[in-house]
Amino acid sequence: MSRKEIKTTRMWHYFVDATFSIIEQDGLENVTARKIADKAGFTVSTIYNYYGELSHLIFFAAMRYLQEYTDEIPLYMNKGRNYLEKYLLTWECFCKHSFMKPKIYHAIFVANLGEQPDVLLKHYYSQYPKDLIGIPEDVKHLLFEQDLSKRNKPFLELALQEGSISQGNIEEVTELTVLAWIAMITLLLNNRRSYSPEEAAEITMSHIRTLTTRLLKIPNE
Repeated sequence: MSRKEIKTTRMWHYFVDATFSIIEQDGLENVTARKIADKAGFTVSTIYNYYGELSHLIFFAAMRYLQEYTDEIPLYMNKGRNYLEKYLLTWECFCKHSFMKPKIYHAIFVANLGEQPDVLLKHYYSQYPKDLIGIPEDVKHLLFEQDLSKRNKPFLELALQEGSISQGNIEEVTELTVLAWIAMITLLLNNRRSYSPEEAAEITMSHIRTLTTRLLKIPNE
């Protein structure tokens, strides 16, 4: 790595660390470029030498909060007897963690980032490869896929191959499932519902299971 690359990486981490600290102290909604610059000890203009938009910095800092989810999802998947169950369990784990931190998950999976989110995601893991230590290979594709409609789709495709579903519109199921999750997280963030994280997860999973059973043909059901 060249001296310039080392400096770029170091500066990149300074600003992410500063942003994370502000989220911890003041909340995600109170993050500003001025606060980040002051915390990191640089000017606001310096931030934009390394980041195209403030939303990118928020995205990278928010990614740190995914560790609890990434640690737990292999445990959820291991409970599945087939790929249909694994599909539902991945969503169960995601709903559990996302509704505990709706602002964080909205910033990562819903907010306008101004460019392709998958590019930012790959860059994050290139900077923080330790976050992937211990993650099984069959789970890593979940972490590198930022598009939620594509994130869990392979499990339904494998479910079709193994026979735990016999037919149905997988594209429709995955798309409507994502819309159900976005609807709930939007309601929570806009104070349109006063559900606890557990209630929000339970209600959303009820919708997801209903969508899955009605739109996919499941043998013996």
